[in-house]
Amino acid sequence: MRSSRGFLLSCCTAGLIFAQAAPQKQLSARELFYAAAQAPAAAKPATARPPAKRPTATPPKPVEIARADTRPPAPLPTAPPVAPRPAPTTAPMPASGAPPLGLRYTVLKLAADNTPTEVPNDTVFHAGDRIRFSVEANAPGYLYIVNQGSSGNWKPMFPSAEIEDGNNRIEGWHPYTMPPGSRLAFDSTVGTENLFIVLSLQPESDLESMIYSLQGKKKAAAAAPASTPEAPVQSSKELIMAANISGTAVDRMRAVYARDLIIEKVDPNTPGDKKETAVYVVNPTGSADSRVVADLHLVHQ
Repeated sequence: MRSSRGFLLSCCTAGLIFAQAAPQKQLSARELFYAAAQAPAAAKPATARPPAKRPTATPPKPVEIARADTRPPAPLPTAPPVAPRPAPTTAPMPASGAPPLGLRYTVLKLAADNTPTEVPNDTVFHAGDRIRFSVEANAPGYLYIVNQGSSGNWKPMFPSAEIEDGNNRIEGWHPYTMPPGSRLAFDSTVGTENLFIVLSLQPESDLESMIYSLQGKKKAAAAAPASTPEAPVQSSKELIMAANISGTAVDRMRAVYARDLIIEKVDPNTPGDKKETAVYVVNPTGSADSRVVADLHLVHQ
């Protein structure tokens, strides 16, 4: 009898462990994006960063004109490429309880009276079409948007001197319309307008060094005793409006930061209460240094 009772106890214990190991609920990118609002860590206040100083010599930003990417296509590799790992379509909430970092973007086509209409991001545009796009994060963070010209180099679209003197810290749950104070107008040259979007909880060091110029300024120390140590140096950030960002840097960030992302394209036929045409990109890790990257290709024929 003693051995039978021990066997029964072991079976009950194994059943309890099996029940506790039930898989977590899998969520789509859109579900993860909005679930961040209910996560406990989402209520923590973010540390505000003072606005960047705008250089006095910065000229007003002209109307953005889309330019085609006329570079010849890259030659095909001689060896067959390794098949990429299929991207996941769902993920659970972070085990740490921290909110997942997410980005929502949508393309807006402008009518003659400038009324915006959401259109799919793979829409083919034509000469005379005018568009903007909206970007929204589900948490405060740092936003970077660069676009590629015909030379192959990338230039910053955001941060912009037209918004908070070049400060690129954005608030969560607030849509930002791009380009700032302008729009993209397609001309008669066919091609593709390429944009690369980076959202991070912390300043992205690579992009910060390429987009901003750090200028040291010393605090005034008048009437201070001669033996007083020199006042600390403070840095203010100024935009480098003509900065070029290499394609190699963009490719590196894309390869490193896009590995854990969940992406979902939605339209009015997608199940759910919210009827929209948008793309959701979410980093489900919940880490303190989470980043989200997205490529937006605007085809013009």
